[in-house]
Amino acid sequence: MSILLGILIFSFIINSLLFIPFINLLYHFKLQRAKQEFSQDFRKKIPIFSKFHALKAGIPVGAGILLIITTTILFFLSLVTLSYFWYPITAVFQLVGEIKILFFTFIFFALIGIYDDIRKMFPLEKNGEFGLRVRHKLILETILAVIIGIMLYSNLKIDIVNIPFLGVFSLGIWYIPFAALIIVAFTNAYNITDGLDGLAAGLLLIALSFFWIISASILDTPLSLFIAILIGGLISFLYFNIYPARIFLGDVGALSFGATLAVIGLILGKNFALPIIGGIFVLEVCSSLLQMLSKKILGKKLFPAAPLHLLLQHKGWEEPKIVMRAWLAGLILGLIGLLIVSI
Repeated sequence: MSILLGILIFSFIINSLLFIPFINLLYHFKLQRAKQEFSQDFRKKIPIFSKFHALKAGIPVGAGILLIITTTILFFLSLVTLSYFWYPITAVFQLVGEIKILFFTFIFFALIGIYDDIRKMFPLEKNGEFGLRVRHKLILETILAVIIGIMLYSNLKIDIVNIPFLGVFSLGIWYIPFAALIIVAFTNAYNITDGLDGLAAGLLLIALSFFWIISASILDTPLSLFIAILIGGLISFLYFNIYPARIFLGDVGALSFGATLAVIGLILGKNFALPIIGGIFVLEVCSSLLQMLSKKILGKKLFPAAPLHLLLQHKGWEEPKIVMRAWLAGLILGLIGLLIVSI
């Protein structure tokens, strides 16, 4: 564990040294939150969002790019170094297969996100489109999620669900759509939560810390190493992302991190603990889903605003207050999830 802690600190130092020049680079290439997002047309569609977030226009977007690159490079350098010095590399499943699935998720969901970010920062004026359409994004996410579900089922032979107090159930080939649903759900849950300075990144840091404890306890070296490096990067990112933010993660990071969190939970076999440890993400996406269904079915809003963090802003809560209390709630939910796992 001491070696992993050292790697975490090393990741923090490397990312901290890179973030300031990276932020300047984003400004140089004008990779910033588009002012169109807060234009008059956009305000008509989502007036509450524009009211609370208009001042965020012009802040650089794309921290996820740096975190994904540094995490990937540091992971493979660390793995090679540990192997060279005969550090025991153990995994619950086949080592190469586990790493392939982890980085397939991490990188390919990032590719969807970076395309969406580019479309938002450089919108197509001729048709007024702003980023990827929701249905197009969902189709791409679902295709990737199904591929990952097949890889989990075929390569790692995972097909079980462990429900505390009830036992272990084999889903057989139905594990593939089950895994795909969880991946798509958490991908969008994280993306929806990523709306306030420090909110999503802080909650992810807390959730990953608990999964780090679980992976280390079962001696899964690749997962423990990956989580340690990503945590180090997230701590560095949070320094620049807490209120008032100097940089945003962007969809490139949000989609990648949400999907990766789900895959980590699936590989560890903690299907039931995942929605508890990531409980705030679940509340955020459920509030948005209920709002959308209410407007579609009943023709009226269920809440004055959605998702949950936007509702709290509408009620008068200040942004840092929402974020700090969400972190505390995430910490308590993580402890509950860890308790359930240990039973």
